[in-house]
Amino acid sequence: MRGVCTWSGSLSAADFYASAIYFSQRWTQINSDFPNWVWIPCSRLGAISEDEGYLVLEKFKLQTERNDSNLELNNCDSSANDELTDEATLVDVHNHDAHLYDFHVAYSFTYKVPVLFFHGYKSDGCRLSLDEIKEELPSHSVEILEKSKWTFMTQEEHPYLNTPWYTLHPCGTGDWMKLLLSGTSYGEKASLIQYLPAWLSVIGQTVGLRVPLELYSRS
Repeated sequence: MRGVCTWSGSLSAADFYASAIYFSQRWTQINSDFPNWVWIPCSRLGAISEDEGYLVLEKFKLQTERNDSNLELNNCDSSANDELTDEATLVDVHNHDAHLYDFHVAYSFTYKVPVLFFHGYKSDGCRLSLDEIKEELPSHSVEILEKSKWTFMTQEEHPYLNTPWYTLHPCGTGDWMKLLLSGTSYGEKASLIQYLPAWLSVIGQTVGLRVPLELYSRS
């Protein structure tokens, strides 16, 4: 890879596209039962370009501490009432108040790094407020956000949809990605292909999005 002293931790738009395609393919291979990341080609200038766009993961249910607690309670109730409650009813109990999340990963032409955009919503389609989102994040995610010097949650306009989304500010991304990838044994091209899996394995923790370690390994 580029020498640590000369590489800024950023990547080009072309490298972002290559890493995004690699990441989406690997995610599908490893998490075939989960919703897939899909590349949406588009352009901010109006003319659609195959290698400009953003990654999308929709209707994803986070494994939050709130969900874990509800699941444990439901499992206890179902064990005591097996003869009274069938499986279909249990599914309804688990899902009637489920919160789903949409995640988008776009390229920042200003910082030259990926940016995570997201929002959560209830089963009736109403969006969650930032306070509601923070309430159901795992405790370690909240701790990261409170103590981190390299990112913070904010609300900004989506670069392609032109609507407000919550996002993790990318101002420090290049610095910590430089440190994260500086010790890899990959060659330059392979390291940049691995950029998005490595980046999301860290940034995903701040919003409760768990990324399998297999994504950050040579295939």
